[in-house]
Amino acid sequence: ACAALGRFGTPGRRDGQAIGTLGARSGRLPLGSCLLGASLVATARRGVGRKASQDELKKLVGYKAVDDYVQSGTVIGLGTGSTAAFAVERVGEKLKSGELKDIIAIPTSIRTQEQAESLGIPLATLDTHSDLDVAIDGADEVDPGLNLVKGGGGALFREKIVEMCAKKFIVIVDESKMCDGLGPGFPVPVEIVPFCHEHTMRQIAALPWLRAGAEAGDVANNQPDGDEPAVTDNGNYIVDLKFKSPIKDPKAAGEQLKATVGVVDHGLFTGITTACIIAGSDGISVKEA
Repeated sequence: ACAALGRFGTPGRRDGQAIGTLGARSGRLPLGSCLLGASLVATARRGVGRKASQDELKKLVGYKAVDDYVQSGTVIGLGTGSTAAFAVERVGEKLKSGELKDIIAIPTSIRTQEQAESLGIPLATLDTHSDLDVAIDGADEVDPGLNLVKGGGGALFREKIVEMCAKKFIVIVDESKMCDGLGPGFPVPVEIVPFCHEHTMRQIAALPWLRAGAEAGDVANNQPDGDEPAVTDNGNYIVDLKFKSPIKDPKAAGEQLKATVGVVDHGLFTGITTACIIAGSDGISVKEA
């Protein structure tokens, strides 16, 4: 059976939430074409025993990224999500202690902006500071070539525009986010304009490489949460694309999505990662591009 749905709910998805199977939710928005029965299966979380919880692993990589890559007098990009929040926390701590000075930060979402403001981190936008020294953010999936699926929190456009302006883009994840190929373990979010959004969804479904559907789910936690489309910070809608097998060419797939009229941007981040800091049960490792 094939099915395709649009994501529904309210903004603010957290990382690492369990995801159901395709067709298990209400709010069906048919794409108008029969796809190859793609299903969404939650990424298997490898156990880390009692050595460290997932939040502790996220904190380790978030703090290490700031300690290793953020220096006084620099402009930095602050990512969005539960892992990136620890990096923001660390920047705030080091500014308060005096270890860091003269930092200007560019947030990638309203949530990150609010957290940074609460910590006293000086903020700006790309309109005034478009040359960033480093950006730090999490990811929903990371393949062996350090290509990413991002945007699980609904902030993919703001994340991408900021992180592409950075001289260095540092990805921070726990080991559960590493995969052999993008797609099966986590949906690829696509931000689309509200105008004629069902038409845009049909255009996406018709792309030659696409063998996936868009599934209903809250932008905050990927759970069904009402009948209204989830809205991004930019006022656009989110569509999730699910895959049974890895995307063979993420770069080409992203280019086709981006070229679709009505698509603002997508969650495939290819060729921009400088290094990935990975926390696992046996410690922290760093993989460079």
